[in-house]
Amino acid sequence: MGKSRLEAFSDGVLAIIITIMVLEMKVPHGDHIADLEPLLPVFLSYILSFIYIGIYWNNHHHLMHIVQNINGSVLWANIHLLFWLSLVPFATGWMGENHFSTWTVLVYGVVLLMASIAYFILVRVLVYHDNSNSKLSKAIGKDKKGIISTVIYILAIPLCFIHPYISCSLYIIVALIWLAPDKRIEKTIQ
Repeated sequence: MGKSRLEAFSDGVLAIIITIMVLEMKVPHGDHIADLEPLLPVFLSYILSFIYIGIYWNNHHHLMHIVQNINGSVLWANIHLLFWLSLVPFATGWMGENHFSTWTVLVYGVVLLMASIAYFILVRVLVYHDNSNSKLSKAIGKDKKGIISTVIYILAIPLCFIHPYISCSLYIIVALIWLAPDKRIEKTIQ
């Protein structure tokens, strides 16, 4: 089965997710720069989530670039990932509107954790389908970045009860880890 429809569908869903997030930012009623101040938490949560969606899009693109074909299991694993990513706008909006309160930051972390797990599952399904000796398997290796990210999410979620900003800082650290381009797949292709 070809992969082009999966790529196109995933790109479309991710574009819609970003669009929904930006539409959640309401225009202030005033025309002074001070009228933007109440939007700061919403804007900061949007920036973080935009970066996360961009990271997922980038890594998904690399995955699909190296994989030659897919099957039904890959389609379902991909839908599973898109499900969790589709919850990012809700979690982002809730967290920003409530100024990074404990439960909103916790829910945001759970969504990030589940997206991380879903991405891990997608990669494993692709490796299994493509044969464990494939280029993808060699490129992914032990996936230290993925494991570290998931562990950080697991730690960040209960830390919300100590202070939500600790958890937010950990979410930012994970984004920074992935913001540096992941060259594993590019090196394998070349």
